Amino acid sequence: QVHLVESGGGLVQPGGSLTLSCVANRSILNIYTMDWYRQAPGKQRELVAAITSAGSKYLADSVKARFIISRDNDKGTVWLQMNSLKPEDTGVYYCNADRMVWGQGTQVTVSS
Repeated sequence: QVHLVESGGGLVQPGGSLTLSCVANRSILNIYTMDWYRQAPGKQRELVAAITSAGSKYLADSVKARFIISRDNDKGTVWLQMNSLKPEDTGVYYCNADRMVWGQGTQVTVSS
């Protein structure tokens, strides 16, 4: 079974940038969808971005103009580049493989 480890979270000021990484313990070539979810305090977990093995991408409307998702199948890695961060982007960001396997999450806090 694939295992996922996220990193790259932290504290950033509004307008700043962060790049999250999700590293799998093997190639993700045969994993159709790799997703990034986030969960804000007191809210349900929501899908932020997704990318298929063929390179098709989805971005939630709230992040479409600011976030970029990418993947390297051979390296088993998915990235979420987050620009122009807003306080409402605060939450725990989780990586997910094929809507089945979750990472442990990485905290992102956007605050001045």
